[in-house]
Amino acid sequence: MKVFPFTLFVPDDKSVISEHISQPYFYQYLHRHDEWQITWVQQGEGTLIAGNNMHSFSSGDVFLIGANLPHLFKSNPEYFAGDENKSISACSLYFNPSGILKALFDLPEMKLLNSFFKNNKHGFKIPKKWAEEISNQIFEVHQASGTHVLFSLVQLLNTLQGINEEVEVLCSEVYSSDISEDEGIRLSNIINFIMRNYNRQITLEDIANTAYMTPPAFCRYFKQHTGHTFVSFLNEVRVNDACKSLLAGTKTDGISGVAYKAGFNSITNFNRVFKSVTGQSPRAYMDAYHGLSSANLSARM
Repeated sequence: MKVFPFTLFVPDDKSVISEHISQPYFYQYLHRHDEWQITWVQQGEGTLIAGNNMHSFSSGDVFLIGANLPHLFKSNPEYFAGDENKSISACSLYFNPSGILKALFDLPEMKLLNSFFKNNKHGFKIPKKWAEEISNQIFEVHQASGTHVLFSLVQLLNTLQGINEEVEVLCSEVYSSDISEDEGIRLSNIINFIMRNYNRQITLEDIANTAYMTPPAFCRYFKQHTGHTFVSFLNEVRVNDACKSLLAGTKTDGISGVAYKAGFNSITNFNRVFKSVTGQSPRAYMDAYHGLSSANLSARM
């Protein structure tokens, strides 16, 4: 199965596509498809861009991604450095309740599942306590054949539907994924430019040139398609990178080193932006994480 931006080619003899990848880094381009997607990240770290939102991911994370939602699993920069010890692996399922599986999902017994899809149209990140069970079921579907594929898929979807706690939605309910193929490719180029260059100075003229637009036209375009201003999106990408660095446990550079590495030009600006995005100062963010980690360790002992 080969994936192109905003197009997923589905073989005629398959109603559920399963894919297992092991490669240096994730597919680099923003894309969408008619199929729902369930992805288990077996190995790798980075940022998931989904619609107009971003989520850190790491090994063991599982995501349900809604149909036609533009998304991109962006591997961390170190995965592009040519280190043979750095690679990613993931197992994904693709299925379309409105396509080849429509007859199945039109059955009265599927009414609750259809409501589940409607109520979670953009998808969500699977809570940690459910990730192991659901990843095992993903692999069962991947290994199944014949009618067992459908039985295993329905069992998996029932488990997803039964999650009885608050989930982290991938993007806001009001986000519209109605983007043409050409616009999707243009937006993909813009976001990829940001993700490759966020840790250095990017001017509005730089990014506008990438889209072959004037700066005012680019600002209108970017806001319309992402719900963010260019500056707010860039700041969130940088803060996302800083969060991962702060929690990685490296003490060589401290908070100031993390700030400059993420692309901020002053520690004062970093502290202000970090708090506006996360609701906490960098120090409080670290203390809260390490306090929670220590509590979990004590609970297990």
